[in-house]
Amino acid sequence: MIFKKSILALAISTIALTGCGSSSSSEEEKVVEPTGFSFAATEMITNLTNDVIVAGYQSLNDEAADFLLASQTLVNTPTAENLAAAQQAWKDVRVPWEQGESHIFGPVDALSIDPHLDTWPLNTSDLQALLDAQTGFSADELKTFNDDVQGFHTMEYLLFGDGVADNEKSIEEMTALEREYLSAAVEVFKSYTQTLYDAWTVANDPNDTNSVAYKDLLLTANNDVYASQLGVVEELINGMIGIVDEVGNGKIAEPFGSSIDNIDTSKVESQYSWNSLADFTDNIRGVQNVYRGEFPEQADKAGIIDFVAAADEVLATRVDTEIAEAIAAIKAIAGDNDLPFRQAINDADARVRIQAAIDALSTLQTSLENDVLTKLQEWQQ
Repeated sequence: MIFKKSILALAISTIALTGCGSSSSSEEEKVVEPTGFSFAATEMITNLTNDVIVAGYQSLNDEAADFLLASQTLVNTPTAENLAAAQQAWKDVRVPWEQGESHIFGPVDALSIDPHLDTWPLNTSDLQALLDAQTGFSADELKTFNDDVQGFHTMEYLLFGDGVADNEKSIEEMTALEREYLSAAVEVFKSYTQTLYDAWTVANDPNDTNSVAYKDLLLTANNDVYASQLGVVEELINGMIGIVDEVGNGKIAEPFGSSIDNIDTSKVESQYSWNSLADFTDNIRGVQNVYRGEFPEQADKAGIIDFVAAADEVLATRVDTEIAEAIAAIKAIAGDNDLPFRQAINDADARVRIQAAIDALSTLQTSLENDVLTKLQEWQQ
């Protein structure tokens, strides 16, 4: 990684002290060691706001539109090919959402978009009761339902089945009512991704058209949310820490358990599609996006790595390496047999690889918390 936008600026100040004696005076110079570092954050904040966060939410909204079209096609023409296309569309829209969990602050939290889209676990009992009791579904009706019977995992369950033996639901296994519920759920889903994108780009409060776009609160940090750029950078770093913690200590560690005798497959997110490892990988790729400022694969863009490098280039490189190693460790869990995470937690050899991934995430989290976040205290804006 080349550190592009800033270098460590250390100002050495000299203080001349004059001492008085009984017969003569002398002057000596004392070098005062610097206690902070300088970094111009505007370019980094602008890139991360516009080209990482907003670009990610635009991708989410675009993929949601494709998913909606695929679900409608499946309703109208229920074929194996159209089911496969809808399944792939679910996986495609999952990518920008999971990567976006590295910056899950602002409207996604304030407007409850996160629980609307990604509540887990799914309430399969209530979902089945709805399917058994009703003869049809509309998006307007579905939007009034509890979060645990809509969103990603409801759509996943309808598309892929229960995930116990396989993730290959056939078109013959999917009822017309399930297809109708799916299409209504995707329509609701798309309305929320649009709301989220609009909140970042048009007005952060959908009930107040005079409210500013949330991105402008980051770009012009002198407001009630971010008093200065320091608050913006702190928010970005804490976002990375939050998802690293959630993946390592929650999404992976909780179903993994303390031993093979107390695993809990019910806690495995995205288990119906066997997409869990892709989810975890994308979560940490989202951290990499923010750290490097490179979404999607942009070159020569400013990210948190440049902020860290202004203080300590060795640390900046080390954290970048730890992110890459955590991603590699998660991907390695599948092993040569390409085990889904739901099965890997119950496999002795895979459990060794899972523990390695947990350890890599723990190392990364410690670095972000103890080394990167504390650089804010030394930053001279």
